[in-house]
Amino acid sequence: MTTTISWPARLPLPTYDGYALEPESAVTRTDMESGPARQRRRFTQTPTRIPVRWRMGAREFAVFEAWFRLKLADGAGWFTLDLLGGIGIAAHEARFVGQGNAPYKAIPSRGGTWIVTAILEVRDKPMLDEGALDIVLDSDPSALFGTIDGFHLLIHSSLPGPLSW
Repeated sequence: MTTTISWPARLPLPTYDGYALEPESAVTRTDMESGPARQRRRFTQTPTRIPVRWRMGAREFAVFEAWFRLKLADGAGWFTLDLLGGIGIAAHEARFVGQGNAPYKAIPSRGGTWIVTAILEVRDKPMLDEGALDIVLDSDPSALFGTIDGFHLLIHSSLPGPLSW
């Protein structure tokens, strides 16, 4: 990742409410006069849109507004944020793409909290690489994870500490 702006640690991560991964298609389809349609891959990297929702207190929302305006240049910049994906929670490079003409929507609720919704666009979603995928596809997952757990136990519990020379 090349982004230097990070999601503020003082702000909450998105909630599960309304959270979804919406990858854009990398495939183009051509209907033929006769026979089956042809499909081909047009792109090797396509962005994924993720609708997100945050519940923020009044102070957190004040920090969010200032961060959005001053650090992200009103949402024009990319930033890193921990988001949920297939491999669990991992850092993603994201930017706000907006909802209509607004980059985000903030609705005040009772008790001084704010519900902030937005659509983020992420690039290069963290996922298994081809080597890891081949291992998972060629192995019994329960045996594989049992071996990993056993290896972890061996390294961290059974072997002696670092050698001193």
